[in-house]
Amino acid sequence: MRSMEHYRRISKSPTNPRVKERGHGFDVAALYTEPVSISKGHVGIKQSLDEKLRQAYFWITNHAIISPFYDIEYQDGPNQRFVFGDKKVTIELPSGQSYSSYVLLPLLNLAVRRRCLLVGGPGRGKTAVAILMGILAGYGLKDIKRAIQHGQPQMTIADLLGNPLPSTLVNAESMQDISIAWRMWLGMRVKIIDEYNRIPTRTQSALLTIMGDNYAELLDQVYECPESAWYLTANDDGGGGTYQVIEALRDRIDVVVKALHFNTRFLNELVDRIEDKIRPEEIVPVDIVFQEKEIDAMNREIRSISISSELRRRMEFFAAQFEFCESGARQLEYMTKDTVKLAAVDWQAITSDATGKDAIKDFGNQTKNGLSVRAMMTCLVYVKAMAWFRGDTRVSYEDLRQILPFVLHDKLVQNPDSPFFENSEHKAYRSDYISWIRFLFDESCREYERLDLDRDDPVAELATEFEKGLEGVTEQEAVERQVKIERILGEWSKGRKFYSHMYDDILKMKYLHQRYTNYLRWLKWKDA
Repeated sequence: MRSMEHYRRISKSPTNPRVKERGHGFDVAALYTEPVSISKGHVGIKQSLDEKLRQAYFWITNHAIISPFYDIEYQDGPNQRFVFGDKKVTIELPSGQSYSSYVLLPLLNLAVRRRCLLVGGPGRGKTAVAILMGILAGYGLKDIKRAIQHGQPQMTIADLLGNPLPSTLVNAESMQDISIAWRMWLGMRVKIIDEYNRIPTRTQSALLTIMGDNYAELLDQVYECPESAWYLTANDDGGGGTYQVIEALRDRIDVVVKALHFNTRFLNELVDRIEDKIRPEEIVPVDIVFQEKEIDAMNREIRSISISSELRRRMEFFAAQFEFCESGARQLEYMTKDTVKLAAVDWQAITSDATGKDAIKDFGNQTKNGLSVRAMMTCLVYVKAMAWFRGDTRVSYEDLRQILPFVLHDKLVQNPDSPFFENSEHKAYRSDYISWIRFLFDESCREYERLDLDRDDPVAELATEFEKGLEGVTEQEAVERQVKIERILGEWSKGRKFYSHMYDDILKMKYLHQRYTNYLRWLKWKDA
């Protein structure tokens, strides 16, 4: 039998040796304001928060959740590849430190305090992962278990939120006189909803208010909830269950994580746990438990991570691929998939027109929707968190590539009738959304580079020129800029095909042209 210390062991070595500690150097004043730690006989400031979160990650993967997977892959130099089977399945051995999404994404969600959906069959550890996140946030095991909201068909709004106190109901002269016994979980900074797709539709609406706006309302009484990390579980990711999940609630999910299968070569771990009477949630080392102020500090540090303009442009180009629907309207501004959706017309009837565009090159035909502002902001939050977790101060291309699929998993609605999926090499993408979205991003970046947009991006040049301001711009200069916009649009119109990525660029050009038109009118009025 193993000793309890074996399970509580945390590595004293750096979890990521390449990382240099962030900070501003040694400050004597910090000795009086920060806890000190002893390491190898030296006195210093406590370890960085990203190192502490990495220690939590490795403790969970080594001693708590059996997840021997590395589906978030990073390369640090050349790596080995192997090909198996008739379908030429490629296996890569990452040459850089790589991670299991099943553990990493819930941890990042704790740091950024967003909403994480864990999906997978029964018994795959979804609730166990959520409970561990609650313990890492400083809550006791009993408190966490009592606070879990278990979705079931009879759940009422009162079950979810609380009940009015009977004495105040009898004596109340107005709604404001009624006191509510609010449920304890509403005030917690980690909230767990087990099998959320078994909650009745009416109760889902109350849950939506808490998730979206951080408050609960009952009988005109309002309870303000703290900013929280949410963990929801479901046995499938199709939105089904006892009750269909309402679209607005599903849209509030920020990141989707799939519970991967149990690797039978690790059966010995289960044997050891039975023999040693080990329950991981009961032995979480205190060294990896975060105080409330530490979670607040992690959030601030993550927001400060920068993303370069070059990387932002690749993300813009990728996001621009999906909203445009040429057949959806006559006026440019309404040529969107949202227009088609709001009209409640048959999708195929609208989109079946032959446009002559390459169905593989035009990624937009693979989805039935575009990306919302919320989805794009969420992407930025999580890619910053990924870079921060790895000890970097800037988001890398690979951070973006690895994290986007988990954030957009429920945000991009696949169009199964797209010719793209008829190709035998692409059929697997119908069910493997993670690989599909990563493929789309890779192809988008290849197209971006083919168009040489880093060096030849007239829209970016015009936008940069405009952002300098109009003060001092003469009438002649404004007219020249308008003429330049008109000339570029004229050149683009000769290409005959109207690809999705052009849509936002053309709208931006129209916007700039109108701003100069308004400016010229103002100049004439001023000089009159």
